[in-house]
Amino acid sequence: MTIQRREFLKVGAVTTGTLLTGAGRALATTKSRQRVPIGFQLYSLRGEFAKDVPNTLKNVAEIGYAGVEFWGYNGTPAVYKEWTAKQLRKLLDDNGLKCCGMHMSVKALQDENFQRTVELNKVLGNKFMNVAAASREMKAPDSIKKFAQFMSDRAAKAALLEMVVGYHCHPFDMVRFGDQFGWEIFFSTVSPKVAMQLDMGNCAAGGGDPIAILKEFPHRARTVHIKEFDDAVWAPGNPQWLEIFKLCETTQPIEWYIVEQGGSGGNGFEIPRECLQKLKKMHK
Repeated sequence: MTIQRREFLKVGAVTTGTLLTGAGRALATTKSRQRVPIGFQLYSLRGEFAKDVPNTLKNVAEIGYAGVEFWGYNGTPAVYKEWTAKQLRKLLDDNGLKCCGMHMSVKALQDENFQRTVELNKVLGNKFMNVAAASREMKAPDSIKKFAQFMSDRAAKAALLEMVVGYHCHPFDMVRFGDQFGWEIFFSTVSPKVAMQLDMGNCAAGGGDPIAILKEFPHRARTVHIKEFDDAVWAPGNPQWLEIFKLCETTQPIEWYIVEQGGSGGNGFEIPRECLQKLKKMHK
């Protein structure tokens, strides 16, 4: 059972000595494996993206991100407004960027859109098809279990095509039903083929504990979202993030860290730049 967020925030005060003592071991573990690349969720630059798609991708690459995750896909022929997967793939290639994921609606995975969604993502060079939010489906235990059946079916079909279906968390996924969060009910029910895209900030904002969830569901996270929240900032020696990164890199088959943090309305590149600089100081 996942502990409350207030207990997670006590980690810094109660176990700082323990975790900092283990910091060297965590860093050694990180250095012993290939470094996890860092991507950026473009929703946090949605204002810039709406004004100038090519320039936004150019800036993301120049800042130093290795990839981008698109958002808001609903199963349409184009990825974003009139921009097709082929056009966006060229921009990615021109800037040395990978597509590290696609946030989409449940509609994009329904039968009438599934094949198109797969084909479009393959053009982009992306294998991670993540449902970004499902507030209606996650509102009660029965609907959560029904949603888990749907996602299990989609994940099985996707796996045959070398694609991965996942679910991304929001604060509403941390609503409690008895002694479990909705998130726990979902991932205790759904097929292991469904990837867990844990958003550390959203999890904590909803009352969840990212550290406990990573421990509760090992081998389920292929990509994760990282953002600052309360006192859990990215800073060298921060025990909460040392533990999160250690768990991601030792208990999860993690392939991407994805930053989702930007300026008001998704405008400006300074915050995305600062985020990457902070992560580099933490040897990421």
